[in-house]
Amino acid sequence: MVGYNSNNIFAQILRGELPCEKVHESEGVLAFYDKYPDAPVHILVIPKNQYISYDDFILKASAEEIVSFFKTVREITYKYNLEKTGYRLVTNYGENGEQVVPHFHVHILGGKRLGKHVNL
Repeated sequence: MVGYNSNNIFAQILRGELPCEKVHESEGVLAFYDKYPDAPVHILVIPKNQYISYDDFILKASAEEIVSFFKTVREITYKYNLEKTGYRLVTNYGENGEQVVPHFHVHILGGKRLGKHVNL
């Protein structure tokens, strides 16, 4: 993958240039509803720093940032009571992984039976 593209849609959201319906915001993490949901609950969780992919995030983020990010993911699943019925976490990587936005993000999907596969 090439370097971080600061004009990607999530970078624009983080700068306040594009709107989003926020679910959570902290110093290092933003979570918001997916504009085109694939499930009744479909939330995107993104770090505020510039990471292209999961791999980039794990290699470059501090331990504190990684822990904070994934604790936030868990907090959101509990906020929506998804721990009671189940949920799916998805992150896409690269062309073959169908990564559309080159900013690391996790999809939280739940609120219905998701089946064996979901195209994101």
